[in-house]
Amino acid sequence: MDLVQQLKAQALALGFSKVGVALADALGEEAPWLTQWLRAGQHAQMAWMNDPRRQHIQQVLPGVRSVVVVALNYKHSAPSEPPDTAHLSAYTRGRDYHKVLGSRLKQLVRWLTEVAPGHRHRWYVDTGPVSEKVWAAQAGLGWIGKNSLLLTREYGSWVFLGVLLTTLELPPDRSATAHCGTCQRCLVACPTGAILPNAVVDSNRCIAYHTLENPDPELPAGLDLAGWVVGCDLCQTCCPFNTKGPLTELADLQPRPGTSGVPLSTFATMTDEAFDLWSRGMALRRVKAPRLRRNAQHQIRYTQRTVHA
Repeated sequence: MDLVQQLKAQALALGFSKVGVALADALGEEAPWLTQWLRAGQHAQMAWMNDPRRQHIQQVLPGVRSVVVVALNYKHSAPSEPPDTAHLSAYTRGRDYHKVLGSRLKQLVRWLTEVAPGHRHRWYVDTGPVSEKVWAAQAGLGWIGKNSLLLTREYGSWVFLGVLLTTLELPPDRSATAHCGTCQRCLVACPTGAILPNAVVDSNRCIAYHTLENPDPELPAGLDLAGWVVGCDLCQTCCPFNTKGPLTELADLQPRPGTSGVPLSTFATMTDEAFDLWSRGMALRRVKAPRLRRNAQHQIRYTQRTVHA
């Protein structure tokens, strides 16, 4: 096997579900979609999205020639939540995906360094100035769906993404083509109308943004979180591609006890100490206890106002 075939075999042997390669100059020096999104203020208060390195990957790793993208299936069988309970996005309910993917990417870089010495590599799992889903589409893993998420034929959008930048020049995979067709399910399913045409999500309206990223002490009074207190999966669970595909076999990505059927009142009054114990080792830990309490309290107040209106 040549080097890129060996690299892909090694990635799959480490447990990744998919792997692809793109040339580092495949997206050019500008990203019009990102520029337009930022100018429209649709990133809300996520100032880090305006990092210029997102549009100039050579600033992330000077001399980068190839972008290797890996995907890991995290789909699990989750019970339907009663309307009066707190909903947690599926990706937050197992072990922190940064650690799950990061440990495997470290091993992949270690292997690559041994078989191709003299080159530099840098990897990220959702923490660097890299547009992972755009690179994943360029590397042939899937396409950007109308909900702005990466969709794969095998696993839908239930995938975590990791990116490995390297000064090695590797033969690229063919970029993906879209298969959403005329389907509008995700646009219809979004209760706040955050999903706009052309795969654009306005974070100012997005439930996931407000529960995860909005730093304000209070959420907009008229915002209905639809029960979601950490993230939101409504534009994923309605997608036809997400009804197919196998469940993950990784124990680390299985939902932990105490992450389903939890009354909103439990999170609305959860202490910092209780949150620390409950969230240890999980991705939702980054939400922090005050924000979780804020989200649950907001939904309770919103529901009460609606009932008495």
